[in-house]
Amino acid sequence: MRKEDLIPAEEICVRYKVGRQFVSSLYESGIIEIITIEETEYVHCDHLANFEKMMRLHHDLEINLEGLEAINHLLQQIKQLQKDNRRLKNRLGLYE
Repeated sequence: MRKEDLIPAEEICVRYKVGRQFVSSLYESGIIEIITIEETEYVHCDHLANFEKMMRLHHDLEINLEGLEAINHLLQQIKQLQKDNRRLKNRLGLYE
């Protein structure tokens, strides 16, 4: 993991105008990962899109943390089902 791919959590709070507690809540719920290096907390850039999605749902639709957890779980299930579907289509293509 390269340090260039890490974004300080404090910078995310400033840029997106969210409280530090919101970022911590997403981490505690398992929605995003926080990496601590030398007492500074970072979010990997791969988790930024998921953070933005959850932030918009929270602020625009006023969905609480429990709702965000449920939505995140369902989105992960959809991704897995799509991956399985692609794999099965590829296997089926071998028999056609």
